[in-house]
Amino acid sequence: MTHKPIRKAIFPVAGLGTRFLPATKAVPKELLPVVDRPLIQYAVDEAREAGIEQMIFVTGRGKGAIEDYFDIAYETEATQRERGKDLGALEGTRLMPGNAVFIRQQEPLGLGHAIWCARDIVGDEPFAILLPDEFMRGAKGNGCLKQMVDAYDKVGGNLVCALEIPMDETPSYGVIDPGARDGVLTQVKGLVEKPKLGTAPSNLIVPGRYILQPQVMKILETQEKGAGGEIQLTDAMASLIGDQSFHGVTFDGRRFDCGSKAGYIEANLALSLDREDLKDHIRAFAQQELAR
Repeated sequence: MTHKPIRKAIFPVAGLGTRFLPATKAVPKELLPVVDRPLIQYAVDEAREAGIEQMIFVTGRGKGAIEDYFDIAYETEATQRERGKDLGALEGTRLMPGNAVFIRQQEPLGLGHAIWCARDIVGDEPFAILLPDEFMRGAKGNGCLKQMVDAYDKVGGNLVCALEIPMDETPSYGVIDPGARDGVLTQVKGLVEKPKLGTAPSNLIVPGRYILQPQVMKILETQEKGAGGEIQLTDAMASLIGDQSFHGVTFDGRRFDCGSKAGYIEANLALSLDREDLKDHIRAFAQQELAR
């Protein structure tokens, strides 16, 4: 059975990043670097690897730097060329005309509302969603969204990334009520947004990667506010369960919660230790610090 290909991806990047103040007073949190590449670049690279053709950024006031980042950097590029410097570091940072769409979310009404803002660009196609501060690191050539697209090609419908966490952390996340399991696929019987401690149906959370059918946009159009007084994407997805196929895809890789300071530091350390040009120095430094 063939399924409509996943060609479009939405990146909700309108958040204020208040957990990283004062750094995010002037710099969007999505442009904070992990080693030497901003978080949004890793997410876009993950989407490209999965075959995504059009990147849809839902932004807000003060986020124009994200648009500039994916544009030509004339002064930098011209100066580097004049000096005979390699431009390889800028590879992948310029998106082709038409491949990048920027939409304003004019009010901070939640993730569901941010996704709904992109309804006319998505049209009647299934689409992916990537939350850039959820840094999902898979093997080269087999990132999180690639794994999900491979699963989608087999079963179609709606898919979410599924990740096991300790039970006492579930109140911070959208949690899967699981059905039958088949390898990396888990049937999703229900979704609960930020359940109270001790009430979660499982320890399988949804860490910021989704493939959804376009019907979810119609649900979001009339969606009531949910947890936190926001329009929750989880509530809209839950409405699809029973009417459409819905699965969780267990991610083979590591997740870093770069929306938190600790997770952001962990990501920088982990990636530094993966880099040939940095790993020996960073390992020696870390051991030295721990011995103090």
